[in-house]
Amino acid sequence: MTMTRTTPYLSQTREAARALATTTKTVVQTQDLTPRWLLRLLPWVEVSGGTYRVNRRKMVVKPLERVQIVSDRGSFQVKGPRELAKIRLFADLDDDSLKMVLGLMRHESFAAGQTICAQDDDGDKFYLICQGRTEVFTTGPNGDRLRMALLGQGDYFGEIALLQDVARTATVIALTQCQVLSVDRVQFETMLETHPVVRQALNDSADGRRLATSAANQHGEAAIDLASNHHVDTPIPETFAAYEEDPREYSLSMVQTILRMSTYISDLYNHPIDQLREQIRLTVEAMRERQEFEILNNPEFGLLHSVSDSMVVLPRGLGPTPDDMDELISKVWKEPAFFLAHPRAIAAFGRECTRRGVPPPTVEIEGCPFLTWRGIPLIPSEKLMVEGALHPQSSKGKTDILLLRVGESRQGVVGLRKTGLPGEHSPGLSIRHMGIGRDAVASYLMTAYFSAAVLTEDAIAVLKGVEVGNYYDPK
Repeated sequence: MTMTRTTPYLSQTREAARALATTTKTVVQTQDLTPRWLLRLLPWVEVSGGTYRVNRRKMVVKPLERVQIVSDRGSFQVKGPRELAKIRLFADLDDDSLKMVLGLMRHESFAAGQTICAQDDDGDKFYLICQGRTEVFTTGPNGDRLRMALLGQGDYFGEIALLQDVARTATVIALTQCQVLSVDRVQFETMLETHPVVRQALNDSADGRRLATSAANQHGEAAIDLASNHHVDTPIPETFAAYEEDPREYSLSMVQTILRMSTYISDLYNHPIDQLREQIRLTVEAMRERQEFEILNNPEFGLLHSVSDSMVVLPRGLGPTPDDMDELISKVWKEPAFFLAHPRAIAAFGRECTRRGVPPPTVEIEGCPFLTWRGIPLIPSEKLMVEGALHPQSSKGKTDILLLRVGESRQGVVGLRKTGLPGEHSPGLSIRHMGIGRDAVASYLMTAYFSAAVLTEDAIAVLKGVEVGNYYDPK
């Protein structure tokens, strides 16, 4: 029901007065804008020629690689015979020999908590994990249980059992429901007796690995031979540093668009806010957001795809726990700069710390507070997606946490860009006027050039597949 005013107004109404007033306006607000801490904290290297080459010491020992597994309606198999060549034992076998090994693989399933193999048992099988997580541990001199490794999809163990009848040196249990492919030693020996050329290839490969290992440092690089003694008559070794013959090169990627604006818009509606400047501002923000997303997720140079298999940490439980973060620090222990995680992952880590009674301290960076662990700040970025989605709707999901060492002088992670571009608006981003069409619409070509490079494998590690939806009931 509408109320009728019976008394006269004593003054001009606010609604009528607004028709004569000037409205104070804001620029366009957007929820898509983030602090983009990764772009702010990453050191940037000038790439004048459009290509950045990372020269490294020569690798003589093949680094650890995970075998790719494919699943089809609950059935698991290796993605092609050449994937088996990632396993050092089979590295030098030809495709026909690898297919024979694939033919020997049998599927096995283990429940959570079940022992797959026990220490001191006869080693009679090789195992390749297709799904789930396992823990490898041994018994210490005082009977303590000492964890050696956590293994997940694509990892393997027991390859020595195929060639030698020796006892297991560790126990392996399933932390979750596990699906594995196994090869029995008896069947493998039968195959070798039938195909002696395969046996010879394995023996030659083993000899080659022993020679390579003796000539490598702890990272698999060609060693530099040195002597440290005070005996005058000891021969001085002769040596040199071997380089990679085919170093990796990073070409600058780009984000590009054409901004269009009708000339009558900029002619008539350009006060108090410059329409072209506002359109450029919003488009630049969107381009920088995409730039940060690509630096993390691009399949060619993205940081998530640049982590070596040897630098992957798996959580023992749902995670992320302080123990998991410490394990991550043990991988990137040389001057770690910062963790990078989804805000929900940081919240999940905070819950784990609170549960253990070790609330993480905070540090201030550019006036903003950040949680830290062992003095290393946890930097938020929603572009480390939860279950592959930028904006997950459910309360649960898995994501990854990165730990980086940054800077060219520290052999860390660096951003790549080219500055001094024609029409440069900000470092690495240019705006060029393309003219006005017959439809009286002006066009502006906007381009951002960038990439990222990991200078050494130990500059970045990832805690993979941590659950962010795990909560504890209050007591």
